[in-house]
Amino acid sequence: MSIDRLHQATAALTPPFAVVDLDAMHANTTQLVRRAGGKPIRLASKSLRCRDLIERVLRVPGFDGVLAFTLPEALWLAATLAPELGDIVVGYPCVDPEPLRALAADEQAAARVALMVDGVEQLDLICAAVGPDGPPLRICLDLDASLRLLGGRLHLGMRRSPLHAPAEAAALARAVLARPRLRLVGVMSYEGQIAGLADNRPDKPLLRTGVRAMQHLSRRELADRRHAAVRAVQAVAPLEFVNGGGTGSLESTAAEAAVTELAAGSGVYAPVLFDHYRVFTPRPAAYFALTVSRRPARGHVTVLGGGWIASGPAGPDRLPTPVWPPGLSLVPTEGAGEVQTPLTGVAADSLRLGDRVWFRHAKAGELCERVNLLHLVEDGRIVGEVPTYRGEGHAFL
Repeated sequence: MSIDRLHQATAALTPPFAVVDLDAMHANTTQLVRRAGGKPIRLASKSLRCRDLIERVLRVPGFDGVLAFTLPEALWLAATLAPELGDIVVGYPCVDPEPLRALAADEQAAARVALMVDGVEQLDLICAAVGPDGPPLRICLDLDASLRLLGGRLHLGMRRSPLHAPAEAAALARAVLARPRLRLVGVMSYEGQIAGLADNRPDKPLLRTGVRAMQHLSRRELADRRHAAVRAVQAVAPLEFVNGGGTGSLESTAAEAAVTELAAGSGVYAPVLFDHYRVFTPRPAAYFALTVSRRPARGHVTVLGGGWIASGPAGPDRLPTPVWPPGLSLVPTEGAGEVQTPLTGVAADSLRLGDRVWFRHAKAGELCERVNLLHLVEDGRIVGEVPTYRGEGHAFL
């Protein structure tokens, strides 16, 4: 759907507001399933942060289960999402005793939720919090997927887990089995340097070449190491699942025999950071609109608010992007501001006070930290509105 049609469909709304184009979202989920090559996709909830849309995506054939980002979120989803939508893996370790005790006291949640660990210290913390009696707790190991070169002096990728070598993963698997209340069920790894790094930036040819070379090397290294690590862990205990990948690496990760399921989420909304990949082209599905409040000079307008900056290394690629009307850009000396955002470009002089400017966020679910509601547009009309996590009163991060 064009932004012109979104603009017409939302004419009665007062900015700031956020919109999800359901037609684009459906096209993106269909593309993700096709790219997964028959392996199930575990939905990364942090990339949506809206329970209604999480449930919609999980009902698409090819999606199964949730990769949550905190244990309190996982407990809430376990209590509110239908059981047939799959189990829940907490993507990051929990060190807060209170939700650990809540999980340990809820037999149904304990049977559906898996905790993430990457060291013995976390196992000790879990056991100290929950005690020896009660239902078994499901455990997943987080295998580091980064590319380490020059004896580890060069690190490319996420700094998530200390478990890098197969022997390290097997040793932690044995430590899990040594604790009677814990049950090892899975291994996951997230190759951020492949899945989350665009390889087709048209404006930076040298960077593009370097990224492609690094990703080619990293894919080969990780496939071999992940296969060896899974075999080493399976020699200790059987596994229910081996999770890998991300929106940007579904094809290559799906090709690994050791991987039984994939993870993805950002490709559902298709934020700006996913605009430049060679192997797929998603349709932007999430937008927000702001109001023109000033005309400071010829060729410039100012919108109210707009400082919706994405996480990660501070830089221009973390800023929201004005996309409609075409021909607008941020002012480099001011960027996206807390209370106002100046814009410049050929479209500025045609805008009046009270007109709207449409933006796309740099990252996916972080847009939902700014709004309570997402307005859903389908076939050129508003078909509903659904609360974000924030709108339901939850702050899981």
